Amino acid sequence: MNLNFTKMSGSGNDFVIIDNRKPVVPANEKREFVRKICARRTSVGADGFIFIENSDTADFKWDFYNEDGSSAEMCGNGGRCVARYAVENGIASNVLSFETTAGLISAEVKGATVKIKLTSPVDLRAGVVLELDGETFTVDSLNTGVPHAIVYTDCIEDIDLPRIGRGIRYHEAFAPAGTNVCFVQVNSDGSLVVRTYERGVEGETLACGTGVVASSLLASRRNELKSPISALTRGGEVLKVYFDAGQENFGDVYLEGLTKISFTGVLGEL
Repeated sequence: MNLNFTKMSGSGNDFVIIDNRKPVVPANEKREFVRKICARRTSVGADGFIFIENSDTADFKWDFYNEDGSSAEMCGNGGRCVARYAVENGIASNVLSFETTAGLISAEVKGATVKIKLTSPVDLRAGVVLELDGETFTVDSLNTGVPHAIVYTDCIEDIDLPRIGRGIRYHEAFAPAGTNVCFVQVNSDGSLVVRTYERGVEGETLACGTGVVASSLLASRRNELKSPISALTRGGEVLKVYFDAGQENFGDVYLEGLTKISFTGVLGEL
């Protein structure tokens, strides 16, 4: 195919990025293309795929897909990675904005550290009671670009993440679109440990940026935590979330953390 790509990681959440401003992948072939490229062991492998497209209102527009070929409105770690990609490849300056289905995202790139401003969170639901396999769970939920249900736990290592995550992800309370599911442990110093079951991946990922944001905002309300909140991800890196706890909709919300360019390459036969 001779198609250049970049593989990037944001706190262990990995993505394939290509510059599609001059279309190299037809729109009607994108979903199948993404499924093949994101397949681990037989191809590059990734949690998500980002096409950079032209924009009339921002530095660029993205077309984002999960590894199963489904579309996603927003991805915090993907947003941080694509911002750095744009700077590294001369598409934008270190202060930039890009279009997503969730809205306009702005970013500031300082080397490997990227801070993005997310769209305002919506659809806050507190104390949602769910029945699952004979157990009762009380969760909070919030849409931070994509929907997240938050399960609080005192010991994050003891949870049955695949079973509970999948059960809540497909629960009728979040139908028809479903939800990501974050398991959150609040430490005595006000920091968090977060693990996430992601729809579209249909399993645990090493990090979820919008999930960390939702977890931080909701945990701040429940536990009176102050900004910024640090959250340890499954990949071992720490993400920071900035917000205004005094405002009803949390004010301006930012996500900050490291990004990594894993490698660049040329796609061969699919």
